[in-house]
Amino acid sequence: MLKLGDFNTLKIVKRVDFGLYLDGGDEGEVLMPKRYVTPSMQIGDEIEVFIYLDQDERVVATTEKPLAKVGDFAYLEVAWTNQYGAFLKWGPMKDLFCPFREQKQRMETGKSYIVYVKEDEESHRLMATAKVEKFITPLYPTEGGKHGQECSILVWQKTDLGFKVIVDNKYQGQIYDNQVFQPLHTGDCMTAYIDHVRQDGKIDITIQPTGRKHTLDFAEVLLRYLYENNGFCELSDKSPSEIIADRFKVSKKIYKKAIGDLYRRRLITISDDGIKLVTE
Repeated sequence: MLKLGDFNTLKIVKRVDFGLYLDGGDEGEVLMPKRYVTPSMQIGDEIEVFIYLDQDERVVATTEKPLAKVGDFAYLEVAWTNQYGAFLKWGPMKDLFCPFREQKQRMETGKSYIVYVKEDEESHRLMATAKVEKFITPLYPTEGGKHGQECSILVWQKTDLGFKVIVDNKYQGQIYDNQVFQPLHTGDCMTAYIDHVRQDGKIDITIQPTGRKHTLDFAEVLLRYLYENNGFCELSDKSPSEIIADRFKVSKKIYKKAIGDLYRRRLITISDDGIKLVTE
């Protein structure tokens, strides 16, 4: 069965002047327009294609990748609007429709929004909705969520506490302000780390690795900084956390641990004025 709005592996069954026809099983043959065909594609080959509906609502295939597929959360820009809703840029195919009923606020051309891509249950057309809360899994699985576990995040929105994020394209997470050591903006995608899974199923996220390994990694960064800056850094373990974060993009806790590691290795001396590389 074809997965609309997703990637499918289909066999080439026919070549025509305007493209290739692929075996869509019960859905019949699916056209892949000529502009996506390469000389290496031969009848009988299986190729991975993205399946969507063209302007005339016909099922077509493309080898180009969209910015999101069905089941994805994404940050998409509005290409244009009309009396029915907004049309979002999502890659090489036709713009993705977001009707007014699926908007939290009237979307404006040129602005970007966090949306969820889905197949409309009634019309079976692909569409976007800005009411993403309905599609976030409320509880993180109890068997997962180990401290320090790597995950992917999409920055969702700024709050009084920090930033809401969507974790692993599925769950809701929170980055608190005291864990933000670099500029964050809605729509940013990045690797992050689980700090704690709360009883309400939501996840506290940090954008820095945790544990001993990260301390050692940053200790080497700090050591290189000292070599490149005449063996001195005016920031000590008593310096304000904001200044440390601005300079090195790490927390004060990580900075202090790295200083301690370099000191125990007898590579630096520590004073009220800062830290200094030991030269012998």
